[in-house]
Amino acid sequence: MIIRPRSDAVTPAQDLVAFFCPVCYDGLMNRRNYQREMLRIIERQGDARPRLLLHVCCGPCSSSVLERLTPYFRLTLLWYNPNIYPESEFIRRRETLEKLVSDMGLSEKVEFLFEEHRSAEYYERVRGLENEPEGGARCTACFRLRLEETARLAREQGFDYFCTTLTLSRHKDAVRINALAEEIAAREGVRWLPSDFKKQDGENRSIELCERYDVYRQLYCGCEYSYLRRLEGGGQATGPRPAPSA
Repeated sequence: MIIRPRSDAVTPAQDLVAFFCPVCYDGLMNRRNYQREMLRIIERQGDARPRLLLHVCCGPCSSSVLERLTPYFRLTLLWYNPNIYPESEFIRRRETLEKLVSDMGLSEKVEFLFEEHRSAEYYERVRGLENEPEGGARCTACFRLRLEETARLAREQGFDYFCTTLTLSRHKDAVRINALAEEIAAREGVRWLPSDFKKQDGENRSIELCERYDVYRQLYCGCEYSYLRRLEGGGQATGPRPAPSA
């Protein structure tokens, strides 16, 4: 049971969060600074470089995260993204990631763990949520699926921490992602690295790095539903990203 403040102390949006995800509500109301928590962990470890299994969702979101983490952790990048549609896009994003790591001069500093395009796992997890809006319950189920696999592999292969690049985007709710990850970490018995990579100008830095290394920046989140809704809205789903309006 969750004890909430008086109804006039919360916004309608916070009330909805409390109803659908009490754990996320706790994180929201506590106003935790996940990025600051990560920095404190890094400070405490001194010269040690723990093993970190980092779930990577795409090249652009990986760019500034890799720059930030490689000095402090021995990284293995997990490519597990069964949500990406179609398979040709899945392959393109994976190849973009590999090229970026090479172009950034990190090939000798990180390892890869590639999972196949097991899209059936995604569709099974989001069954009944197909018509949910972007950012809603379907996205939560997708986050959970990928975080659970990352935590499972981190535990089985003896990593010190697991983490994800998902929090880099301003479109992704860091409170929700961290809350889910902490729940999964407690169940799996492996440590989660708290993070909010959009902080400290992380997203803008990723755009700079993408421009420097000519990185393909996708025009939709990844799943079939975001792909189709972008087309229905009159936008393009593939091809070069349009230049910003003047």
